[in-house]
Amino acid sequence: MQTATDIEVVPSGAALGAEVRGIDLSRPMDDRKFGEIVKIFGEHSVICFRGQDLTPEQMRGFCNRFAEPQKLYMTHYAMPAHPDILYISNVQEDGKVIGYADAGSVWHTDGSFERQPPWATILHAREIPVTADGRVLGDTLFASAVAAYDELDDATRASLRGLRVRHDVAGRRRKTGTATEEDNAKYEAKEKVIHPLVRTHPFTGKKLLYVSDGECDRIEGMDDGEALALIARLQRQIVREDRLYRHRWQVGDVLVWDNCAVQHLATHDYHGFNPPLRRHMWRITVGHTDVYE
Repeated sequence: MQTATDIEVVPSGAALGAEVRGIDLSRPMDDRKFGEIVKIFGEHSVICFRGQDLTPEQMRGFCNRFAEPQKLYMTHYAMPAHPDILYISNVQEDGKVIGYADAGSVWHTDGSFERQPPWATILHAREIPVTADGRVLGDTLFASAVAAYDELDDATRASLRGLRVRHDVAGRRRKTGTATEEDNAKYEAKEKVIHPLVRTHPFTGKKLLYVSDGECDRIEGMDDGEALALIARLQRQIVREDRLYRHRWQVGDVLVWDNCAVQHLATHDYHGFNPPLRRHMWRITVGHTDVYE
């Protein structure tokens, strides 16, 4: 049982993100130790544990400490015997990709298209794309929607009050044009959900912009052209270059991020190589949060 309090936290230097050292996630930890992790998570929104080598059972055990895993709707990419673990992968078996290879192709928040979106996403890197000359590709970028709201002036905040925006999981896939027919059928069948454009974080109470031009395509009571222009302007506010955290993956990373507070984007710069560069990760989303203004 891990009970020591010698956790080391190394902030990224950006507006969010930190590495947490001194933890072996394959071993049990007491409530005090896990409480420290939750506190660090609340402060940094994105935290990384390097050098982990978890079994599916160990990963599920760690994730369960945060909250109950969400059920997957992309069930055809689930790990056999572990239906709450999603393969984020471009690995092929029998000529077919086994995982969700298109994940993260535009700025978004995981599960924003759900009535009760997940609190956190946990991603465990099993294989990462590396070029012949040793360059690691496939970074993931993170942006703070809390910092973006904080920097708005009072007049802009007042103009956003009460606005409600539609989240459509198919919206961002239409932009990329890379989804499979099976994926597209899943996207189109998914019910469209309306959420407040400005959200209150369910745990910290902070206000944040809960909108992305990857998935949001309509604002209630607003002309479509005007709505799309506003969504695009707010997206630029969220992903300002000077506030981004870039996560450079290593095999064994366990990365945890707060879907109530951040957006993320996968770079997908490892496509087009011959032979293909493999990327294979396990993902679990946890918690069922209410969205309110």
